[in-house]
Amino acid sequence: MRIKFLVLIFALFGGTAALAGPQIQHWTTSNGARVYFVPAPELPMIDLRVTFDAGAARDGADGGVALLTNALLAEGAGGLDANQISERFESVGARYSSSAHRDMATIGLRSLSDRQYLEPALATLSAIIGQPEFPKDAFKRERSRMLIGLQQRKQSPGALADEAFYKAVFGDHPYAGQPSGTETTVKALTPEKLRAFYQRYYVGRNAVIAIVGDLDRAAATTLAERIIGQLPAGEPAPQLPAVKDLAEAVEVHIEHPSMQTHILVGAPGMRRGDPDYFPLYVGNHILGGSGLVARLSKEIREERGLAYSAYSYFRPMRKRGPYTLGAQTRNASAGETLSVIHETLATFITEGPSEEELEAAKKNITGGFPLRISSNKKIIDYIGMIGFYDLPLDYLDTFNAKVQAVTVADIKDAFQRRIHADRMATITVGGKVSIE
Repeated sequence: MRIKFLVLIFALFGGTAALAGPQIQHWTTSNGARVYFVPAPELPMIDLRVTFDAGAARDGADGGVALLTNALLAEGAGGLDANQISERFESVGARYSSSAHRDMATIGLRSLSDRQYLEPALATLSAIIGQPEFPKDAFKRERSRMLIGLQQRKQSPGALADEAFYKAVFGDHPYAGQPSGTETTVKALTPEKLRAFYQRYYVGRNAVIAIVGDLDRAAATTLAERIIGQLPAGEPAPQLPAVKDLAEAVEVHIEHPSMQTHILVGAPGMRRGDPDYFPLYVGNHILGGSGLVARLSKEIREERGLAYSAYSYFRPMRKRGPYTLGAQTRNASAGETLSVIHETLATFITEGPSEEELEAAKKNITGGFPLRISSNKKIIDYIGMIGFYDLPLDYLDTFNAKVQAVTVADIKDAFQRRIHADRMATITVGGKVSIE
C-alpha cells in the first residue's frame, strides 16, 4: 500500500526538484565509464540513465542493428524472460526505459530510493545491461515489428520527407540512414549480429552514466559501479567522419496521394559544443524557433495564411546535425510556401534580426530557463547530454549569460558563415509542386 501511495504522489508532482542551478559531480568508474551526478534529496526517488555511443551512426551495413539491439536488452537477461523482467520492475514501482537514436543508445531507470524497492530494481537493471540473452523468439517478434513499421512509413508523407531529407543533407555520412534501417538490412539481421554489436559498443569506456536523486556521493559511486562495473572496459567508439557542407542545392519531390504537401528545407547545421552555438541558437529562435511569434510563422501563417505553422530548428549532434526549416500546406500552396521559406531565410541571413527581436528572444529564452531544470527528469536529460557530448560542467550555470552576450552582429556573422541559402536541400512530399 505504501509503495502505491508514494508512486501516486510522485506521478502527481512530476518529480519536481528544487534545484535552481544543479551542481554536477563527475568521476570515472573502474572500467572507464564517465559518471555525472546531481544529488536531489527533495523526493524519495532516483533517476538513472546509461548512455552508450551505440546509436544508428554505428550501424554500418547492418541498418537497424543499433535499434534492435537496444530494444531486445529487456526481452531476456540473466535467466529472466521479458515477463519476469517486467513484473520485477512493476512489483517495486520502478520504471524502465530504453531508446536508440543516431548518436546514442540509452537505458533508463526511475525508482523509489528506499532500499527495499531500489535494490531489486537495480538487480534487474544490472542483468539487462550486463547479461542480455537476445532470445530467438523475441528477436523474431521485434524484427517483424520493425518490418511492419517500415511498411507503415511508406504510407506516411512525414516519414517519407524525413527519410529523403536526411539522405539529401548527409549523403554518404552515417547520419544519412534511418535508425530503423531498411527492409533489406533488417531482414538480414540475426541474433549473432546483435550480440556482436552489443559486445563492441556496450562497454565501460563507451558509456556515460547520469544519476539524479535522493542519495549521496558514496551511494552514487557504489550504484554506478554496480550497474556498469560488470562490463568489460572495452574501447570507445571511433570518431565519426566530419559532415560536409552541401556542394549545391538539392531538390527532391515525392508524389504522394495526400491533401497537403510536407515541406522540409535544410542543410548541415552545428554540433554540440559548437563555437557558434549561441549565436545560431538565439538567431534561430527569432527566425523559426519561437512558435507563432517567429518570423517564419508570421510570414507564412499570419501574413499569408499558407500553413497552420512553420518552424525551424537546429539539431546539434556529435558531428554537425541538420538545420531544418519546415511547414505543411495545401498542395496548391506548396510553391508559394517554399518561396516564402527561402526568401525569409535569405533575408535573415543578409540582414539579421532587429535589436527589438533580439531583446525579446533573450527574455523568452532566459525567462523560460528555470522550467528546463524544474524536475529530476529534465535535469537528467541535461546532465546526460553534458556527459555524452563532453560539454563543460558549468554548462547550465553559464547558459543564460552566454545567451545574454549574443549581439545582432554575432548572429549575422554566424548565419552568413554557416548557413548557405543557395545550397540547401528542399524536400516536398505530396501533390505536384513547382519548386521555383
